[in-house]
Amino acid sequence: MNIGLLARIEAKPEYADEVEALLRGALQLARDEENTVTWFAFRESATVFGVFDTFESEEGRAGHLQGRIAAALMEAAETMLSSAPDIRPVDLLAAKLP
Repeated sequence: MNIGLLARIEAKPEYADEVEALLRGALQLARDEENTVTWFAFRESATVFGVFDTFESEEGRAGHLQGRIAAALMEAAETMLSSAPDIRPVDLLAAKLP
């Protein structure tokens, strides 16, 4: 794994619980993605969430961006999010995993 994505997701306060549930539910979708090596969803504050995931290739990253998790986030953006998710590609420099 040498590339990844870092996404920042800000929920409208009244939808924070629904966004948390959406991200928790996305874990199985991430497990089903053959080219997603690692996938983490996290919460920064009451309304700010994030996702960090890694891939072996640009094709894997591009496939993830066109997959079911990204589609669900974009659909949620219309009603549940304060703005569109801020999704940034990253290059990994080092990693420690179990």
